[in-house]
Amino acid sequence: MTSKTRIVLSSDHAAIDLRQAIAAHIQARGFEVVDIGPVTTESTHYPMHGRAAAEHVAAGKSDLGIIICGTGQGIMMAANKVAGIRCGVCCDTFSARMIRQHNNANMLALGARVVGGGLALDIVDAFLDAAFEGGRHATRVAMIEPV
Repeated sequence: MTSKTRIVLSSDHAAIDLRQAIAAHIQARGFEVVDIGPVTTESTHYPMHGRAAAEHVAAGKSDLGIIICGTGQGIMMAANKVAGIRCGVCCDTFSARMIRQHNNANMLALGARVVGGGLALDIVDAFLDAAFEGGRHATRVAMIEPV
């Protein structure tokens, strides 16, 4: 990814600290960050944050998205309801690379209660540094697009 890549970030209340750490990390790498997540730890609903970030990416306002909740699962499910979004939850760097290389994922979901801060940054880097391989994978990606 180039340093001109715009990345939207969001989370629920359980992941504010991790979201802010990721924002600082990717800004330091030269990426543009659009943080649309909550700023207080008052309880909030992950589906609305996942959907909002996904709509941001689907509308072309951001190139990629990173979303975070307690497990990453719920916010990922909400994001994947938006047409054109391919979001995967990852707990390791291999999966983060593969969702970009083989699935052309445009969003990454993380679980703040599942991965530690250091691993989360490594997962983010693996996701951002990978590129879609196309070829046989393009045929498969087309098969998972909504009809």
